[in-house]
Amino acid sequence: MSLLSRLLGRKDAPASEPVCETYGDFRIYPEPMAEGNVYRIAARVETEVNGETKTHMLVRADTLNDHDSAVTASIGKAKQVIDEQGLRIFR
Repeated sequence: MSLLSRLLGRKDAPASEPVCETYGDFRIYPEPMAEGNVYRIAARVETEVNGETKTHMLVRADTLNDHDSAVTASIGKAKQVIDEQGLRIFR
């Protein structure tokens, strides 16, 4: 972080974001997207199908004011989509 940013009180996204959460056969990587002063719910979902890694990028319109809440919401939304669609999310 630059000196000017520190003086003005700007904070970057926390580095303590969970790297991966396993949900059944799926891996969820929360990746909230910073947009101004809010974070858009987003997560990368991966699984193995016939020895091949399949990836789906989940992005929602919902925004939250802080990074930690956006990480939690991104994981929750990814689990909901997995429960509803299963492997169809990779089509």
